[in-house]
Amino acid sequence: MHIQVNTDNAIQGREDVISFVEGVIQSKLGAVSSHITRIEVHITDENGPKHGPEDKRCMVEARLQSRQPTAVSHTADSIQGAVTGAVDKMRNALDRDLGKLKAHR
Repeated sequence: MHIQVNTDNAIQGREDVISFVEGVIQSKLGAVSSHITRIEVHITDENGPKHGPEDKRCMVEARLQSRQPTAVSHTADSIQGAVTGAVDKMRNALDRDLGKLKAHR
């Protein structure tokens, strides 16, 4: 599973953010990682240098073997909250999609 993390210019501490994202993905999606070929994560600060409620946005797109990509997003007050929320949503979406695939077979 290849993980690619993209951030906008308003996100500080890019290396720390990438390490955090990779850790969250490995811990929460590790059980289904054999089905995932690539994960793209896009983190943005919606308000730029200004602060505001739920201004951090994380979009996660997972590409599965022989399947269409699945994408989810989540907004929160912090980067950690946005990433964790988006990865949790992705886990639920993948569990649902892979469960349907197993039931169909």
